[in-house]
Amino acid sequence: MNRPPTGPAAAAAPGRSPFRQPKAVWAVASACVISFMGIGLVDPILPAVSADLNASPSQVTLLFTSYLVVMAVAMLGTGWVSSRLGAKRTLLAGLVLIVVFSALAGASGTVGQIIGFRAGWGLGNALFIATSLAVIVASASGGFAGAIILYEAALGLGIAVGPLLGGVLGDISWRGPFFGVASLMAVALVATIALVARQPRPEHRTSLADPIKALRHRGLLIMSLTALCYNWGFFTVLGYAPFPMELDALHLGLVFTGWGLLVAVFSVFAAPWLRRRFGLARTLYGTLALFTLDVVVIAVFTDSVPVLVTAVIVAGAFIGVNNTVTTQAVMTVAPVERPVASAAYGFVRFIGGGLAPYAAGRLAEHFNVHVPFAVGAGAILVGVAILATGHRDLVRAERNQDAVDAPAPHGGRDAGRAETAEAGSGSTA
Repeated sequence: MNRPPTGPAAAAAPGRSPFRQPKAVWAVASACVISFMGIGLVDPILPAVSADLNASPSQVTLLFTSYLVVMAVAMLGTGWVSSRLGAKRTLLAGLVLIVVFSALAGASGTVGQIIGFRAGWGLGNALFIATSLAVIVASASGGFAGAIILYEAALGLGIAVGPLLGGVLGDISWRGPFFGVASLMAVALVATIALVARQPRPEHRTSLADPIKALRHRGLLIMSLTALCYNWGFFTVLGYAPFPMELDALHLGLVFTGWGLLVAVFSVFAAPWLRRRFGLARTLYGTLALFTLDVVVIAVFTDSVPVLVTAVIVAGAFIGVNNTVTTQAVMTVAPVERPVASAAYGFVRFIGGGLAPYAAGRLAEHFNVHVPFAVGAGAILVGVAILATGHRDLVRAERNQDAVDAPAPHGGRDAGRAETAEAGSGSTA
């Protein structure tokens, strides 16, 4: 059971806009934007890195794999670290690691060095991302759902701006995006030190085994495995689509900026409306089905640059909806503390995201450029099948989410307690 929120989060009216927040929340959210830039930042420079450092596409896709796999494994230890250092110190440790390793990646002389430094970057990102969500939820006005929307807005904006920054700076040199992130994260580090108050430590310390144990809960396991399959398709598109496009860094940046803008818009505006209109389960089924069809189009028309570019940009809409709705479901489906649920879920889903780009490169080398995307579409379909086995868990998660969103009779602090109690009950409701 989570502790009742205090301060602004507890006192906020349930209908308050998610964008009316304390300065500390905006400091963390701004740092999230920069952190999430790291996901799409390297897209525009993948061909340039391949050409300049004489590396094959599959070798270059390891920039994604090392980053995401290390981040996935490190997720298991974020609760252990934050329950001992405290949330703010954990945030700062993550930011410092990102600054150091992104700068080192920019100074690298071989693709192997970049891959290694991206792994260190992934470690810093794990500490920062897992803890930032907990800090935003604890400090935000507007309730739990509003905090999730703000977090996903930061994710979408970071994913949108990352490729643009990568394209603009990468058009000068492939090293530019890495140094750019290091500089921006240094600013975010200073803002976090100045604006984020020291967070109270949890009542008990989290063990390293807690996230793994949490996966014994059926609902959380099903949602995590579904996300693994979905992220396989997601990062196949993100990590390998730049190669068949055969565009320069600036134009690749513009393509993935368009994609990222749709991620942001649909995560913030469309996802809440769709969940209210159609319910959590039908929204997830529909989004995953449409995303599968979109990746099938990419697989069939990989040789047509206009179709490929259009389908990649359109994919952002489905990814935005799925990210927000799935994150809300995960936070309400398991009867464990939110940081533990987030760590378990992040571990499983980022494993899929990390392995997919490298597998895509190898499949293209051994077969043809269409096969990686066909496999990605198949992985998403497998995810839909897994999700269907947990339909009753989805129904319970939806009931929990409705309870979280409903205003409490007396408002104020009682509303905050009611929100936390319902969310913490997870699939036991």
